[in-house]
Amino acid sequence: MPDVLLRTVTGPVRAASIEGAVLPHEHLRTDMRWAVGIESDPHRWLDEEAAVTAELRELRQSGGLSLAVDLTCLGMGRDAGTLARVAAGSRVAVIASTGLFADPFTTVGDADTDALTGLLMEEISSGVDGTGVFPGVIGEVGCWGAEPTPREERCLVAAARASLRSRLPVATHGRNALSLLEILLGENLPGSRVAVGYAGAEPAAARKIAEAGAYVSLGVLGLGPDQAARIALGLIEDGLADRLLLSTGLSRVAQTRKYGGPGYAHLFHDLLPRLRDADVGEDTIRLVTHDNPLRWLTSGLT
Repeated sequence: MPDVLLRTVTGPVRAASIEGAVLPHEHLRTDMRWAVGIESDPHRWLDEEAAVTAELRELRQSGGLSLAVDLTCLGMGRDAGTLARVAAGSRVAVIASTGLFADPFTTVGDADTDALTGLLMEEISSGVDGTGVFPGVIGEVGCWGAEPTPREERCLVAAARASLRSRLPVATHGRNALSLLEILLGENLPGSRVAVGYAGAEPAAARKIAEAGAYVSLGVLGLGPDQAARIALGLIEDGLADRLLLSTGLSRVAQTRKYGGPGYAHLFHDLLPRLRDADVGEDTIRLVTHDNPLRWLTSGLT
């Protein structure tokens, strides 16, 4: 692993010092109720700092978790102070994000791509929300519907341009994963810098993402463990394990263990055992839970 610095919420951390597992697509604090006009909905918010801290601390102790990437960006209820306290309390490194999420969560109006890129670069260079916390990733960015709206496309282009300037990686979210990737690659962003959140059912589409040089990012909660295992095993069997990222993808209060959900440990307790049962070796498990996410996070820095 190259000896480069990761931007975490508690300060720079050497990538080489991250020895355990990495969760590359999580949410530690969110609030997306206002954008859809709902005052209280456990499926659209997560504000349980103590419970999240306890879960990450336990995973560090039992599962060897070293790093979690929080993909809660502008318009999603991001809270840098919460992230810093969770990192300090759990002793798990946390990376915060910038980026402009899909409609209806963006508030950018008709701003052009130059203005949107400038907004992202201001956060990248000066810190998020007026704090001393610097983002280490751009995402998640994408689309809310079947295809990107013109505003969402401008936000994606801005993410690509900010990545080219800052060398930070990008993470996407949306139904048409290939369309989002095409927009980013169209700005000459290297595929190795993109983690494509994939929630589809077709292994062929996942293969296309990997063959384009990008990372296929699978969330167990979004896909379900059966489908996640099927797509992951397909990529591994096709020799594309080096383009696979695995995470739990927790984003709402109802998914935490405190409220009866599977919690952040779902990846470790369900999907990884399924891969081992299918004779996936420990070297490959290490590749997809440690090496790949760190390579994605540092791809522009080496």
